[in-house]
Amino acid sequence: MKTLTLILSLLGVALLTGIMAWLGIDHVLTAMQRIGIGGFVAIVGGQVLVDIGLGISWFFACPELGLFRAIASRAVRDAAGNCLPFSQLGGMVIGIRATCSIPGLSRRLSPLQWPAAIATNIVDITTEVLGQIVFVIIALVFLFNHSGTNKFTWPVLGGMGLLTLGIAGFIWTQQRGGVAIHHVARFLGRHIAEGWRTTLIDNMDSFQAQLDLLWARPGRIASGALIHLLCWLGGAAVTWLSLELLGAHVGYGGAIAIEGVVCGIMSASFLVPAALGVQEAAYVALGYFFGIEADISLGLSLLRRGRDIAIGIPVMALWQFSEMRRLRAAKNSSAEQDALDYADSAPRREPS
Repeated sequence: MKTLTLILSLLGVALLTGIMAWLGIDHVLTAMQRIGIGGFVAIVGGQVLVDIGLGISWFFACPELGLFRAIASRAVRDAAGNCLPFSQLGGMVIGIRATCSIPGLSRRLSPLQWPAAIATNIVDITTEVLGQIVFVIIALVFLFNHSGTNKFTWPVLGGMGLLTLGIAGFIWTQQRGGVAIHHVARFLGRHIAEGWRTTLIDNMDSFQAQLDLLWARPGRIASGALIHLLCWLGGAAVTWLSLELLGAHVGYGGAIAIEGVVCGIMSASFLVPAALGVQEAAYVALGYFFGIEADISLGLSLLRRGRDIAIGIPVMALWQFSEMRRLRAAKNSSAEQDALDYADSAPRREPS
């Protein structure tokens, strides 16, 4: 997996470099300079609102998290996927860690152990994909109405069919796949250390119980998927604003079509860290059929990366600071406990 990710990263960097060399970096920078500082702040602010909505959708599906922990953990998961040299799978792992370590603001919310953290992350990802499927269908409707984009329709429809089958199987596995999950756990158990093997197998029942509890509330799952859909539409609004500031006028429907197809392509390339090269090629190709100049399309992609970095770097820095404080507190607590144990075990002299 590491080798494949490295190869895909190099190919993505090569593709990005080739696109920028073909267009000329000066044309791209000229297009990006049109938005100004105020425009960039507006774009970042719009995306922050969308990110908060993503955390709210997670909270609606999994209220055990608490609203603050849901928003913060989702922000860390997205920041890791966007800013660190990992695939989206690596971002999910960091998101699970954040879900375990970030405290809830209410005293009634207990810390989450890893079986519950994994279960809630899986359910959130599932509801997001459900919302994304509906969003891409809406994007296809706008794509049908635009001349010259028909060649994108059938590949996207085929990808949508595969995505729908995949998410259906994923949901079935979560709800009815307890036996399959235990088989996977036993297989992994034969290839890891003995201490980890016992922990993994012993916690599979707890993990499955957490999944069953979350899926027993279909109303909350539906609410989470609906809010995710609204967030996808909000993301298209940010794309529309970005295009307007860059000087391209395609309308909100065109922005939905572009964003829907690009997000579908990026979802299929989840193993490529930060979708390097893939995102840029998708924006340039879609922009061509909507009459957007290539330098503006590439500027839109780079603007999106700048927006994600402007949000993601502070999020990761705050989380790292929180992790260091938590680890330092745990170390001090352990040292104090060791000192107390030593004092209790020291021999005492009898008074004469």
